[in-house]
Amino acid sequence: MPLPRLSSYPLLHNRPFRLLLIGRTLSLIGGAVIPAALALAVLRVTGSGSDLAIVLGCAMGPRLLLLPLGGVVADRFNPRTVALVTDLVRCGAQLFVGVELLGGEPQLWHIAAAEAVGGAASAFGMPTLPRLITGTVEEKDRHGANSLFGVVRSSTVLGGPALAGLLIAVAGPGWAFILDAVSFALSACLLSAVRLPHAIAPAPVEQRGSLRKDLVEGWQEVRRRDWYWTSLVAHAAWNGAAAVLMTLGPVLAVEELGGEGVWIWILQSGAVGLLLGSLLAGRARPRRPVLMANLGLATYALPLGLLAAEAPAPAVIVAYGLAQAGLGFLSPVWETSVQAAIPPAVLARVTSYDWLLSMAAMPLGYVLAPLAASAWGTGAPLWIAAVGVGVACVGTAAVPGVRRFTLPASEPAEEPAEDDRERPVALEGQVSAPAHERL
Repeated sequence: MPLPRLSSYPLLHNRPFRLLLIGRTLSLIGGAVIPAALALAVLRVTGSGSDLAIVLGCAMGPRLLLLPLGGVVADRFNPRTVALVTDLVRCGAQLFVGVELLGGEPQLWHIAAAEAVGGAASAFGMPTLPRLITGTVEEKDRHGANSLFGVVRSSTVLGGPALAGLLIAVAGPGWAFILDAVSFALSACLLSAVRLPHAIAPAPVEQRGSLRKDLVEGWQEVRRRDWYWTSLVAHAAWNGAAAVLMTLGPVLAVEELGGEGVWIWILQSGAVGLLLGSLLAGRARPRRPVLMANLGLATYALPLGLLAAEAPAPAVIVAYGLAQAGLGFLSPVWETSVQAAIPPAVLARVTSYDWLLSMAAMPLGYVLAPLAASAWGTGAPLWIAAVGVGVACVGTAAVPGVRRFTLPASEPAEEPAEDDRERPVALEGQVSAPAHERL
């Protein structure tokens, strides 16, 4: 499949969107570098896998706990301001870690505390992206905008670990984190110049409800759409299955499939597949976008099943690339669908619940996979994960809202006047209700 030319993206002539894309790219690069750089830095300092687990847990815990609150903040305030502040906080956190590592005697709890602050900031920054996209582009251009962000996100996943390794090898762990901090600072500078011509103004302070009311309202918007919450269950199953594969896959690759090189090839195949899936999503316009995206996720059962069956390494490599292509295809398609169907006033809150359910499933997979492997053998949790992700993703086809969800080709999608379960979402573009705007 040929790569799209730059001229294929007229959105790049849109100055607010162009600045947003460059700024978010820098932020995504910083976010992609952090896990690998942190792992290498902590192992260099302490040599302890337990210490690394503590630091990673400190970064993940606040993010999970604060995501719903982050959605409320992103809906109540200007999303550009929220994203800018979170970039500055993450800049400060990574700068602190860099200085700590350059000091000669780094303290583990200092690094853990800084990463906790950075993780908390990311909980407020992540829900802002859908509102930033819908604020900088017209509704007809959202799919193209989400596709571009999908390509950028996939590229950072592909290059982030390698960049982290290069920075540490060339400049050392401390300077790697300082350069990472610079990426967040540059992102904040670009965001400061972004204007949101299509943004919906937040409600005045006197009209805002309580924090609890806002949280409940966001959850109700999730619960009342059968196509949305059932898809979130499928996405959570996918993330849990991915954690099982990431935990047990390296062991099987090294011990059964040919060594460490095989695992590297598996990961690289996945990164390439992720990028190709994102590129495909930019060209495809599926008639049933939510259904097709969820069916694409079901392909993750293939590498899980092949690993469990101890299939030859080439088969696992190809299957993992195909599975990750399904993920790359899902992201832009899903985000465009959500932005079209969710009211702009609650978009960030709804997105935060999406992130919360998806991310919470991964630690569960990390914990349960080795326990199940110890009790029943390595193949059992892989088979369980394969069946789970396959049934959860394919099973969404039985949900009326998933089957009926369509996006009009030329008309903006509007919020349905009735429950999504009672009539096709395709009719949203035909009712006389205000048009509305996302894993």
